[in-house]
Formats: sequence, C-alpha cells, structure tokens
Amino acid sequence: MQTSLSSARCDLLPVTQADAPAVHELWTSPGVRRYLWDDEIIPRERTDEAIATSDDLFEQHDFGLWVLRERIDHSLVGFAGLWPFREPQQFELLYGVNERLWGRGYGVEAARAVIDYAFGTLKMPLIRASTDKANVASVRVLEKVGFAMTRRETVNGIDTVFFERER
Repeated sequence: MQTSLSSARCDLLPVTQADAPAVHELWTSPGVRRYLWDDEIIPRERTDEAIATSDDLFEQHDFGLWVLRERIDHSLVGFAGLWPFREPQQFELLYGVNERLWGRGYGVEAARAVIDYAFGTLKMPLIRASTDKANVASVRVLEKVGFAMTRRETVNGIDTVFFERER
C-alpha cells in the first residue's frame, strides 16, 4: 500500500521513478546534500536505488519516502519519510526541503504528516530521528514536532544527535 499524505499546504506522495530527476536535483543541491549525503554529490544511480528501496519499504512496511509537493502548483518542496539507518537497522524520520523554501515551516509540516501517519495508521509506539549537531535547523524542526534528544555521539567522524518521540 502506498499511501498519500497531506499537510496544510502540500501533498506528500510516495516517491516514484518519475520524480527521480527533480529529487536528484534536490538531493545534490549544496544545502540539502551538506547534511543528507555529508556533502557528497551522489550519482543519479544512487537516487534511483533510493527510490527502488522506498518502493520495497512501502511493499514490506507501508512506509518509505514521500515527495512533498505544493498543492497549488505541484512544485517539489522537499521529501520526508521513514528510512533505515545503522546496523542493526533502525527506521528513522527523514526530511529535507528545497533551500529556496527554508525557514517557511515546510520541514515541520512534512515531519508532522509522517509522524501522524506513523502513530495513527501504523500504530508505531516510537519514532527515532538523528541529525548532525551542526544542522541547527533540523534540530529545531525535531524539537518543534515533539522529539526529545536522547544522546549525542560521533558517527563516521560526524557529531550526531539522536532523538525519540513516543506515541
């Protein structure tokens, strides 16, 4: 099941291969890739692989990645979802917004839509998230949507903060 979600201004639609060019452009933009890919400019194939992984996640778990599209003009605002990280694998809230739209509340909208779905529809008891300590905007989003920091550690040389939110 690939469920569409919504926020105040946007529709969140499961990412598809048709979204790949726009998503790849977003993921390789300087501000987004800085924290999403540790500033690596990923090849297009990696974007395609992530979209295929999202398809598999939706098939297996009823969640993956959604693209966040402005309801009025359908432009790509960003993305959000629940994504596997670390070993052993843990699913975490993930989101990102087009740089030209930073500071306008889209990250909070996207995060809330995914959280509401995870708690309300999927009945998850807990949602995790993590970000680089230096990513002050992302830390602020997590705090605004009710996450509490649980720990801080260095992961792959990066000062990382971990958060949780219970249902």
